[in-house]
Amino acid sequence: METARKITVEVPLELLKKARQASGTGITQTVRTGLQLVAASRTYARLRQLRGKVRFTRTLAEL
Repeated sequence: METARKITVEVPLELLKKARQASGTGITQTVRTGLQLVAASRTYARLRQLRGKVRFTRTLAEL
């Protein structure tokens, strides 16, 4: 089981409202999702840098 840490965060009310509407979840899950996206952003940036540099040896039909 993953350990959790309880935090207190001040966020703009309108930003929280928009984020909750977009995620369709409660505050806790919305914040968790946002943190996961921030944590993954470096990986996404690295993948974007590889665009056009990787050659695939199999066709889509072979997959």
